[in-house]
Amino acid sequence: MVFFGYQLIIIGIIILFFLIVIIRNIKIVPQAHAYVIERLGAYHKTWDTGLHLKVPIIDRISKRVSLKEQVVDFPPQPVITRDNVTMQIDTVVYFEITDPKLYTYGVERPLSAIENLTATTLRNIIGDLELDSTLTSRDTINDKIRIILDEATDAWGIKVIRVELKNILPPREIQDAMEKQMKAERERRARILDAEGEKRSQILVAEGMKESAILKADAVKEQKIREAQGEAEAILTVQKANADAIRMLNESAPSDPVIALRSLEAFAKAADGKATKIIIPSEIQNMAGYVSSLKAIWSDEKSNKE
Repeated sequence: MVFFGYQLIIIGIIILFFLIVIIRNIKIVPQAHAYVIERLGAYHKTWDTGLHLKVPIIDRISKRVSLKEQVVDFPPQPVITRDNVTMQIDTVVYFEITDPKLYTYGVERPLSAIENLTATTLRNIIGDLELDSTLTSRDTINDKIRIILDEATDAWGIKVIRVELKNILPPREIQDAMEKQMKAERERRARILDAEGEKRSQILVAEGMKESAILKADAVKEQKIREAQGEAEAILTVQKANADAIRMLNESAPSDPVIALRSLEAFAKAADGKATKIIIPSEIQNMAGYVSSLKAIWSDEKSNKE
């Protein structure tokens, strides 16, 4: 009985041992992660998200890989531009792991490899640019570095999503010169704005004077037009009187001095002193002489009767 009891205890221990081993070899891979499994020292498979059972002793988890997008901020790197200006530039690289197997076996210390590759690529690109181009071409530099890194890290199971130049720090004397240049540029723009404002003001004043002169000229023109219209109306009146006088003389007997005198008086009354402002035709002048003769004869006959 005692021996049988020992057997039960041993069996229980063995069962408990196997349960512990099985439980310890049950693995759950979380979301956005992958486990690289080796069997007897060689790559066996990659576990995706879910529940997995590892064979004890034979299998082992070689690497736990995160599939999330990762961000690495590399320290400033000294670079020299084409015009021999030394600057400190630090970069930020955004990447994600697309193939856990290549990431595990492709390169030793992948992050260090990316950092060194980023530094050398940055030096090559900045070495072809001058200082001003470097400061104004961040997007172009970012794209060039990203393309080169993405091609180089593809064999490592890494995809470089984007690269950003975080800071560009030129030497202090260069910064002082840039600040002075910026200040001079702002002063120049201020002077230009003042000159444009003064020019606009003078233009507005000139336009106002021009409009005032035009209005005055229009007023003088209107006045002259009205005066001319008045003169024209007076001329028409005189011409009408002339026509009436001629008509009366033609209709009356030429020998009748009374009618001729009345015609002359009607002509003078209609003219109202404006007859001197028109050119009298030759026939009107002849008629005026004729009327004057009639007036003299009529005066003589009147004196004889008296």
